[in-house]
Amino acid sequence: MWQALKRMRLLFCYSLLTLGEIQASSQNWGADKNILRDGGSGSGEWPFMPTFPQPIATPVSPGIIPRLSALVARIKASKNYTEAIGKDLWIVGSKQIIDPTTWKPALAIKIQASHPIILWTKGNAAAIEIWVDRGDGHFSQLAINTEPNTTDNWPLPPAGTSAMWRYKAIYLLHDEQVGQWSDVISVAVSG
Repeated sequence: MWQALKRMRLLFCYSLLTLGEIQASSQNWGADKNILRDGGSGSGEWPFMPTFPQPIATPVSPGIIPRLSALVARIKASKNYTEAIGKDLWIVGSKQIIDPTTWKPALAIKIQASHPIILWTKGNAAAIEIWVDRGDGHFSQLAINTEPNTTDNWPLPPAGTSAMWRYKAIYLLHDEQVGQWSDVISVAVSG
């Protein structure tokens, strides 16, 4: 069983590595085609052909994942199976403990059409609650979003003036704030 498991894993890894090489080569050939068609800087030489990882893996029948799943189920059902065997075969991973009390959003800002876009990632949270201070020293809720990112469409300052807007956020899980507030970030906006 171990040999079959190892062989399927190696072949699948080989397949992924080879695919990466082919995709990189394809991008190079596409860029070269665009330079040939439109002009631009380039050597005028053909891009390199993809090189396949060596040694080339021995093919196996299609359906690696269903067969691996069945094999793992058979191994785990064996009366001699232990968690140590599972770890040795890489079919048991370390336990992942998700502790929402440690979550802290990391915010960034970019400007698009003069309006700030607050960039954030969702992680395991259900949503994020974003607050803004528009220069008066008081934070108020800007938005609760379930999908990144958040555009602040508040009217900009009058033409020829600017203001400093500050943002902070906290994650939500089951409609409750969890974890820690993000660091406050600032951006200058102009009218």
